[in-house]
Amino acid sequence: MKKVVLAFSGGLDTSYCAKYLSKDLGYEVVAVTVNTGGFDAEEKERLRERALQLGVSKYEFIDETENFYQNGIRYLLFGNVLKNNTYPLSVSAERVFQAMAIAHAANRVGASAIAHGSTGAGNDQIRFDLVFHTLCPEMEIITPIRDRQLSREEEIEYLKANNINDNWEKALYSINQGLWGTSVGGKETLTSHQYLPEEAFPSQLTTDKEKSISIRFESGEPVALDGKKDNPVNIINALNEIASAYAIGRSIHVGDTIIGIKGRVGFEAAAPLVLIEAHHMLEKHVLSKHQLTIKDQLANSYGSLMHEGQYLDPTMRDIEAFLVNSQKHVTGDVTVHLAPYRFYVTGIESEFDLMQSSFGSYGEMNKAWTAEDARGFAKIFANQTKLFHNLHS
Repeated sequence: MKKVVLAFSGGLDTSYCAKYLSKDLGYEVVAVTVNTGGFDAEEKERLRERALQLGVSKYEFIDETENFYQNGIRYLLFGNVLKNNTYPLSVSAERVFQAMAIAHAANRVGASAIAHGSTGAGNDQIRFDLVFHTLCPEMEIITPIRDRQLSREEEIEYLKANNINDNWEKALYSINQGLWGTSVGGKETLTSHQYLPEEAFPSQLTTDKEKSISIRFESGEPVALDGKKDNPVNIINALNEIASAYAIGRSIHVGDTIIGIKGRVGFEAAAPLVLIEAHHMLEKHVLSKHQLTIKDQLANSYGSLMHEGQYLDPTMRDIEAFLVNSQKHVTGDVTVHLAPYRFYVTGIESEFDLMQSSFGSYGEMNKAWTAEDARGFAKIFANQTKLFHNLHS
């Protein structure tokens, strides 16, 4: 039999695909779920049972969480990447790494085709297809939901006709949880003027007792939380548990989709937003003016390329090399104050803090130049503007 690898999430669309690919198209279906930080052991078992119930020949669960951090999140943090100054690319980056894991699985099992359950209306179809075309260029890409333009009701009727019964009632809000944040979609995000209600967010406010926490960075990576050393993935999870209790990290992102239309999505990303703000503050103390300027420009490009699924473009490796080199002195402790619905960085301590230079303090006495030096510098610095205004007056 022809073999197809299906990117399997266990939802309605991929459940339809699993049955349709085997029953109607005659494929041997290998269903693969890729975890980028959102599944626990119970969910893993539920997905395995669902896949086998749908008649797949084999089910694989691939944990990409550590790889996702090392080769994706780490650079997004180094670059303080927030799409449109808002969104930490929670789902955008996840999809790229899920697609790559699916492609590698397809190559490993010798599949002749690769499939996913995306519709024709969003970004994910592009991210998956782009990665598959690059890593599995000889394989056919099958997308039943997109190709057949199926409605939700048609999918449900098909599954019922094949004795696959479940509660397919659509939830009021769609939730996609991963290590670098959770997306939230609902009727309000289809409008331009409504905000998501409190109950739509997966984490609720459970404490009003304000507190301060300490985050230790070494070479730009989080290595300790409140003095307790751990690996970055565990620190992200622990920080998310602490900060989400304050209902921190909620917002709505409005952006341009890959297919050229405006899109709106809610998200909750307590740990990512706290880490990015803390990391950025530390950088402002230890990096030079031009390092900060150039890094912002490159990080913006990196985030845009990641968002559009262009992770495999070689320029991404070039930018990553710059980002890694820029982090050599991004080491120190950052104190963050947490309160209901908000947080702020109190300050930093670092042996590389340029603000603590012995040459001089801003607005205070200096030790590196005289008053005449300053007077001459200001005069020369004004020369270009003075010439312009002299000519055009």
